[in-house]
Amino acid sequence: MVYGTGPTATHALAGVDLSIAPAESVAIMGPSGSGKTTLLHCLAGIVRPTSGSVLWREQDIASLKDTQRTALRRSDFGFVFQSGQLLPELPAVENAALPLMLGGMPRAQAVATAVVRLGELGLAGMEDRRPGELSGGQAQRVAIARALVGSPGVIFADEPTGALDQTTGAEVMAVLTQAAARSGAALVVVTHDPTVARWCSRTVAMRDGLVSGEFYAPAGHQPPAPATQQATAPSAQQAPAPQQPGGQGR
Repeated sequence: MVYGTGPTATHALAGVDLSIAPAESVAIMGPSGSGKTTLLHCLAGIVRPTSGSVLWREQDIASLKDTQRTALRRSDFGFVFQSGQLLPELPAVENAALPLMLGGMPRAQAVATAVVRLGELGLAGMEDRRPGELSGGQAQRVAIARALVGSPGVIFADEPTGALDQTTGAEVMAVLTQAAARSGAALVVVTHDPTVARWCSRTVAMRDGLVSGEFYAPAGHQPPAPATQQATAPSAQQAPAPQQPGGQGR
């Protein structure tokens, strides 16, 4: 992915080769400007890469028209952003049901589906609350319900805990990873926080638009320890040595 032309061109992505398996959870980490958010946007069809292919179920989404990529994002992908990006004038249930209604589902059916998702995420009884009446963690749960409501194949989360305190962030990551696992969706999380990355089964490190390393969690890995115990938890520098990816499905 190149921004600009000539001597001032910036290579946000400089040749990334990455495969993500069904139901896999992947954290993409790197310093500011490393290309991690650009990579997520290319994978999700938000932007079209300057060159290369982005394959989803054997289809190159980079070659699709804007309207086709928009429809794909609504039907096959779910999104959770740092601020949630909920519509302030809508209650939680309508925020969660919005992708279904935009896709043409009757309102009553979409709302009924959203009620089930909100209940699964611990928000039963809060369906009629607007975003301003929810805590930060509750609002992110609504965003997760919205991401899951259409049973997507992949959930993309861009700094999903960036606006939350450490305890609430851990609660949101627990809900997000568990909900993705239950639904069978792959989870792709962009984060600068190693504690967030440790919720995922694989961490992809990026630098200067390239994948600089991949770290796999051991089989049966556990989520991060509670905040009171994190002082003794291994640091990012103590992560397992990079391993070569093996036969992942795209």
